[in-house]
Amino acid sequence: MHHSFVTKALEAIKPISNITGLAAGGSWIGNKLDEYSDIDLVLVTEQKTSDSPEQMYAYAAKLGKLLNAFTGEHVGEKRLLICMYDDPLIHVDIKFVTPEEFKERVEDPVVLWDRDGVLAQTIKDFPSVWPKLNYQWIEDRFWTWIHYASLKFGRGELFETIDFLSALRGMVLAPLMQIKNRQLPRGLRRVEQNFMTEDLDALKQTVPEYSRESIVKSARQSIAVYRGLRDVLFDQHVIRRTETEQKCVAYFEEIAKEAVSKE
Repeated sequence: MHHSFVTKALEAIKPISNITGLAAGGSWIGNKLDEYSDIDLVLVTEQKTSDSPEQMYAYAAKLGKLLNAFTGEHVGEKRLLICMYDDPLIHVDIKFVTPEEFKERVEDPVVLWDRDGVLAQTIKDFPSVWPKLNYQWIEDRFWTWIHYASLKFGRGELFETIDFLSALRGMVLAPLMQIKNRQLPRGLRRVEQNFMTEDLDALKQTVPEYSRESIVKSARQSIAVYRGLRDVLFDQHVIRRTETEQKCVAYFEEIAKEAVSKE
């Protein structure tokens, strides 16, 4: 299905003079596609396209039977067009870049078509760089985030607290575990396949049910998991916010004792 879509897309774009190449990232790299994969495409155009959503949409419509598309500001990437195609029903993300913008990449995509060899030469001359996780940035924020979750929980906003614990899992715990498991820090991506059993079991315990007691247990587990990962990954250059940690955890336990007693 994926290869068939791309084959037809290539036939459609090759005659367009402004398009200089097409590459595929994500699961296409390393041939990790399965029936549940979307397609991550990078469409390289000589003239900048990403400043015109209408033009992005027009190009996307040439690749197949386009049902719907919208730009990716919600994920911090306005150059991205998120598309749904039919026949077959498939999700395709298309990032529109110029040859100059293609130099800055977080991964090296598979070049599917390269009109003048520019993409292949760029990959050779300009290595991709995945952004490193900033451990100090995390440590500076984590305990204040725990305090924030305590406030929501103490007020009885259980859904808010559950959502916040989920955010901590995605922003902090899972990326750190990815690094521990020798993966790129891609949040929760493929954790079921990549993590050691003990790490996956630990992460499962950070997922609460809708009850005060369950949320308290999950929050405590989130704190414990973070502390464990911090001990494994952080070096002496990361300043630990020990006083903030002690006071915010103590406040959480105070709120937790009071809240659980009401249940």
